[in-house]
Amino acid sequence: MKRITLKTGLLFAMLVAFGTVAVNAQSKGEKKEPPTFTELLKQMDKDEDGQLSKDEVKGPLKDDFDKIDTDEDGFLTEEELEKAPKPKGRPRN
Repeated sequence: MKRITLKTGLLFAMLVAFGTVAVNAQSKGEKKEPPTFTELLKQMDKDEDGQLSKDEVKGPLKDDFDKIDTDEDGFLTEEELEKAPKPKGRPRN
């Protein structure tokens, strides 16, 4: 009985280990798409005027706001965001 339990336990541990490796391999290969302009408006447009100002945006958009705002009107348009350079991903360890 003890041998069967030991074998079953080892088999279970191996299955869990292989399953974990497979899940990690899949998640590393998936690339997340950047949010659309509509999604950004929903998330950041605090005054709900349909525009994104420098005060409303955050993260890489705020850091590069002046580069992205090519017409220098103080707001980001959908066209400006589409033409903006895409942020680089995190460095791999």
